[in-house]
Amino acid sequence: MSRRVRRHAKSLARWLADLPAPLILAGGYAAFIVLGAVLFRLPFTSHVPVGWSDALFTATSAVTVTGLAVFDVGAVLTFWGELLLAVLIQVGGLGLMVFAVLLFSALGLPVGLTQTTYLREDLGQSSLARLGLLVATIFKVVLGCEVAGALFLCLTFIPEQGFWPGLWMAIFHSVSAFNNAGFSTIGAGLVPFATDPVINIVIPALFITGGIGYVVLDDIGRRPGWRYYTLHTKIMLIGTAVLIVWSMATFAVLEWTNPRTLGALGSDTARLAVSWFQAVTPRTAGFNTTDIGGLHDSTALMFISLMLIGGGPASTAGGIKVTTFVVMLLATAAFFRRQTQLHAFGRSIGLEQVLKVMALTAISILTIFVATFLMVASHDGHFLDIAFEVASAFGTVGLSRGYTGELTEFGRVVCEVVMFLGRVGPLTLGYFLATRSVPRVRYPEGQIHLG
Repeated sequence: MSRRVRRHAKSLARWLADLPAPLILAGGYAAFIVLGAVLFRLPFTSHVPVGWSDALFTATSAVTVTGLAVFDVGAVLTFWGELLLAVLIQVGGLGLMVFAVLLFSALGLPVGLTQTTYLREDLGQSSLARLGLLVATIFKVVLGCEVAGALFLCLTFIPEQGFWPGLWMAIFHSVSAFNNAGFSTIGAGLVPFATDPVINIVIPALFITGGIGYVVLDDIGRRPGWRYYTLHTKIMLIGTAVLIVWSMATFAVLEWTNPRTLGALGSDTARLAVSWFQAVTPRTAGFNTTDIGGLHDSTALMFISLMLIGGGPASTAGGIKVTTFVVMLLATAAFFRRQTQLHAFGRSIGLEQVLKVMALTAISILTIFVATFLMVASHDGHFLDIAFEVASAFGTVGLSRGYTGELTEFGRVVCEVVMFLGRVGPLTLGYFLATRSVPRVRYPEGQIHLG
């Protein structure tokens, strides 16, 4: 019997080894989602029974670090349920293989070549050379940021909630913020703390750091200054800064007199504080210090665009990524200038990268369109609310105009699929885009009329 078991185990191992790394990773994320759903069903994780639909949706939202919730986390989950939620967020935010490597290292276990290959796919790297150092950087950044964030958040939550409840609330929100999850144990979100200086500094600092990408953080830590940064780091830093300034100014202009958002605040300082927070949160953070359902339609459309752009590659953020968006703009500008080569900061960008950007953007738009169509066809609701929900799910943001609770069972399934694709879809797509196929025959060039 033992020989048969060993034989089947070896066959299973060979079969798994033949599968593409991104497919293994996607299966790992799915396994964590199922495990999380099962655990959320246990009595000690919630004050009231949680159904399978609620449990699966919550686990999917946590592992994909989205933050959409079908129930009040603070009211329904016990401490153990909130702890489970925080662990799922941490696993999803770090990335499955990064979490596994850190666990192996803590236990003193070796990391094999196969696991290293999966890790490379999970972090979106093309080389195995610096993976070990990058993982060490990730561990230091995650630990340092989350501990520091929790300590600072204690300044607000402990006086408000008491020592132990306030300490746990600070830890939970630090983990949720750094991993760009957007989950909160406060029923109204962070709206009661809209003008709190600690909240307005610490929470954005955490999710901007987590969302800018581990590769960028590693580059900043290793190199002496801007001149020596890689092209990727320069594009991420400039792109992020421009998006923050543009979104803050636009939000303030559009919502300044809205009585349901900024117009309800008493001072210009408070309005600027909320504008700052809401300008940086749509690109996958998911926290809110104002009523998202009260936004003007124009502001909601702006938020949708920011949610689709997202944060940085190899980060806790979702979306098509800032670098993809910037390269798309550069390619468009190059076309109108009749340039045959794309370049930025003294470096050229190859045609292969441009084609990858086109593929990522096209598939993302197609996914969102199909999901929105299915939701609109099966739900009664305002089109903008539904489109906002889908974009939030794909960008793994978690912001909602109050429509999550209106989802039918079919709508929940659609959102779960979109959240899953938003988190692990680019890994799978990147694998196929990286697979080269050499054509056996060169065909004569033809002409297609475009535009």
